[in-house]
Amino acid sequence: MQTERFLIPATPELQSAREAWLKMLGRERRLAPLTVDAYERDTRQFLDFLTGHVGGPAGLSDVGTLRPADLRGFLAHRRANGAGARTLGRGLAGVRSFLRFLERRGLANAAGAAALRAPKQPKSLPKPLTAADARRVVSVGDQLAEEPWIAARNAAVLTLLYGSGLRISEALGLVAGELASERDRVLRVVGKGGKTRIVPVLPVAHAAIAEYRRLCPFDLDAKAILFRGARGGPLAPAIIQREMRKLRSALNLPDTATPHALRHSFATHLLGRGGDLRTIQELLGHASLSTTQVYTGVDTARLLDIYDKAHPRA
Repeated sequence: MQTERFLIPATPELQSAREAWLKMLGRERRLAPLTVDAYERDTRQFLDFLTGHVGGPAGLSDVGTLRPADLRGFLAHRRANGAGARTLGRGLAGVRSFLRFLERRGLANAAGAAALRAPKQPKSLPKPLTAADARRVVSVGDQLAEEPWIAARNAAVLTLLYGSGLRISEALGLVAGELASERDRVLRVVGKGGKTRIVPVLPVAHAAIAEYRRLCPFDLDAKAILFRGARGGPLAPAIIQREMRKLRSALNLPDTATPHALRHSFATHLLGRGGDLRTIQELLGHASLSTTQVYTGVDTARLLDIYDKAHPRA
C-alpha cells in the first residue's frame, strides 16, 4: 500500500484516522494487499468528492454527519466519470467499512451509509467450456484422485452436470435407487422452488454411474444418497469444486471452468447444435425464458435467426 504518495484532501485528524483504518485492514483483518489498495483508492476518491461537496478539506465532523443523499451524490459523481456497478459497489463497501471503524471509536455515525442500498450488480455467468474441454473434464481417465472409486465418482458427478445439465446440488441429492438400471433413460429432478422437471440421461452417464457403483466400497442402499464422500457420508459440493480446481490446473483450463460452467456448457452446446430455447428452458428448469436467453448467451441476431427458420410466416 502506498498511501504516502497521494495528497489526501482531509484534515490531519481525519487523515490519521484513515491511516489507522487502513493499517487495521491489513494487520488485523488480513485483507489482501490489492484489496487494501482498492479501499485506499476508493476512500481517497470519496474524500476528494467530499472536499468539493463541503467547500474545503473534509474533517471528522463532515464525515460524522453524512446523509444517504451525500453518499448517493458520491456514487452519481463516480458513475458520471465512468465507474461501473462493480466499482461503485466496492467503493461503497470501502466507505462503509471506514465509517464503521470511525463509529466504533465514537467519531462518526455510520447509519447513513448502512441505509443506502448498494448499486445493483450485473448478472454474471461462468463461460462455457469448449466441447473438447468438457469431454476431458468428465473423462474418468483425466480424474486426479488416487483411489479408483473416487476418480469414478468424480467422473460420474461431472458427467451428470454436463450430460444432463444438473445443478451440483441436484446431482449430489440423488439417491442410490435412481439410475440403477440402463432402462432409466430419464431422471425426475426437483430443482429450485420445488419445481420438478424431467431430464435425459445419456448412455455415457449411465456407464459412468455404473462404474462408480461397481467400485464404491460402501453399501448403496436404494433410499440412501448415491454419491459418497471418502468416509461414506454424503458428498459435499466443496469436494467437487475442489476437484474441479485441480482439473483446471492439470488440463490448463481457465478459472471460469467450474462445476456450474458444465451446466452452462450443456445449455450452450445444445443450442449450438440446433436445440431450441424453449426445450433448453425446460431441461434447465428455468422459470423464465429470458433467464435461459441470458444463460446461453443468445443475442438478438440469434433470436431473429431462430424466428426466421421456425415461424411459418417468416
